[in-house]
Amino acid sequence: MLNIVATPIGNLDDLSLRQAKILAASDIILAEDTRSAQTLLIAIKNRFMLPIICSTLWSYYKEKEFEKLPEIIDLLKQGKNISLISKAGTPLISDPGYLLVKKCLQKNLCITVIPGPSAITSALIYSGFNPGEHMFFGFFPKKESQILQLINRLKRIKIIFPNVVFVFYESPLRINKTLKCFVTSKWEPEAVICREMTKKFEEIIRGSIDELIKRDYKGEITVVIK
Repeated sequence: MLNIVATPIGNLDDLSLRQAKILAASDIILAEDTRSAQTLLIAIKNRFMLPIICSTLWSYYKEKEFEKLPEIIDLLKQGKNISLISKAGTPLISDPGYLLVKKCLQKNLCITVIPGPSAITSALIYSGFNPGEHMFFGFFPKKESQILQLINRLKRIKIIFPNVVFVFYESPLRINKTLKCFVTSKWEPEAVICREMTKKFEEIIRGSIDELIKRDYKGEITVVIK
């Protein structure tokens, strides 16, 4: 069985009992970041007093996905209980795992999803915008020309779906560059920047692109555009 396990996006108090039980009973945990996975297992042991059966943590990040795929599929065929976690949040959403899930479905291998925290839905609610129609775009491109192309596509989508809200992730090192591209494209919608959600220094910043571009940002960032 392959378990796709969501994990807290920051605050370990968001860890559910079901997530804890699944991870503690796994034969192998595929982890995007093994250090954060170790922290999670310690939290499971301390908070839920569960015995940790899992003795094997595999580093499973984007560059390793294809390489490790055959071995993981073989282990699943042998009946191993394997769980996939990202560094934070839900696997596959801008994180590794899609290739593995696709291959499991092709091979008729069982998968189960253990839901949990998501930066996307949390940011949508924090934004105060109507979340009834929304689109998620992962991380914005790195090159300015590609950012401008994407922004122009979003503008066209807004013409067809005027109530749609856009959500995307961004690096604190690139967020101001991306915001400047909105100004360059002559589109300055309302925006909300959610940083370090559920963590000690959580901050929700609302305003026009013009206002938001004047700030410096740190930490994990999710942006909502109206």
